[in-house]
Amino acid sequence: MSLNDVTVRAAFILGLAILALVASGWRKTARAQTKLGRARRPVAAGLRHEPPRRLPIPVTETPGDAYHAPGPIKRLWAVAASSALTVVIGAVVATLIAFSLAFVVMVLTDLLKQ
Repeated sequence: MSLNDVTVRAAFILGLAILALVASGWRKTARAQTKLGRARRPVAAGLRHEPPRRLPIPVTETPGDAYHAPGPIKRLWAVAASSALTVVIGAVVATLIAFSLAFVVMVLTDLLKQ
C-alpha cells in the first residue's frame, strides 16, 4: 500500500467524520436569539424615542411532576448515541494524527535525501 493510497483513504474517513459531526450538530441551538422588537429603533425626525414600559409579570407557583427514571429504550438510545459519537471523535482524532505523522515522515525523508 503506497502513501498515496493511505492519504486517499484517510481523506475519505475524514470526510465521513466531518459529515457525521455536521449531522450530529444539526439541531436548534440552546442559546436564545435577541428579539427584534426589543432592539433600539432609530429616532424619527422630531420624535423623542421612549423605551417600552416594563410591566411586572405575575408568577404563579405550581408543584411540578415528580422525577421518574428514563425507560430502558431511552437508556439504550443514550448508550448507542454516546458510543457512536465516541467512534466519530476517535476517527477524527486518528485521522488528524495520521495526517500529521505522514507529513512528518515526508519532511524527514526529504531531509534525508538531501
